[in-house]
Amino acid sequence: MLRAEGIHKRYRRNPPVLAGVDLAFDGPVVLSGANGSGKSTLLRIVAGCTSPTAGRVRGRPRVVGYLPDRFPAQLRMPAGVYLRHLAAIRGTAAEPELLDALGFAGPREEAMARLSKGNAQKVGLAQALGGGPGLVVLDEPWAGLDRAAADHLPVLLAHLDVPLLVTDHTGRAARIPGARHVRLVDGVLIPEPADADTGPLAAPAVAVVLRAVDPAALLAELGLRGRVDADRACLTLPPGEVDAVLLAALRHGGSVVSVGPA
Repeated sequence: MLRAEGIHKRYRRNPPVLAGVDLAFDGPVVLSGANGSGKSTLLRIVAGCTSPTAGRVRGRPRVVGYLPDRFPAQLRMPAGVYLRHLAAIRGTAAEPELLDALGFAGPREEAMARLSKGNAQKVGLAQALGGGPGLVVLDEPWAGLDRAAADHLPVLLAHLDVPLLVTDHTGRAARIPGARHVRLVDGVLIPEPADADTGPLAAPAVAVVLRAVDPAALLAELGLRGRVDADRACLTLPPGEVDAVLLAALRHGGSVVSVGPA
């Protein structure tokens, strides 16, 4: 099984971006978190594009399909040639039907630099999903897609029979069957329900009230949604998330007003 074990990442003397991340891939994993929380760093480490400061990834396959958050589409190479070139490197056949499935509407033999953002994103997805990867890592794959492609992408991902790690801020990843949802807060992973509004929880939810000079900004830093009332942010959390959220809130300058049954 693919596993990330004790992953730490620090840049120079700055505070750690990742502080002991453990993640087992026993199914699709959807990763969320605030901007700057380290999501892209963790994806690059899992994909093998960046080395951790400490820890390791066990069981990484030889071929990894990776879509970065900024796909380098400013190339003079045509999309069709690019995909065939990558397939040749992997020793597999190109899969032009992936572009068809995503509704690619651009000229395949024209320079990628001339493609629209949506069509360039479809090329990025095709290179990540094609060629028989043993692991697929996608950083915000719905960015720039038209509605038809965005609706169809979860169908394509549902048919993968390899480990999948994906970040998403659109909510569309909730349609990936069997996906486990986790949130990155201050370098630590905490579990997150796939749908916080439905389904019974193993234990009663917890009501948390935080105080901050700018409670809306605090919620944004934590990557959480809640109700803002004057200088307070009111949250309802699963019990397993409370400790990590309180610690993160204190680190970001907030204070705890109350914690109790929801």
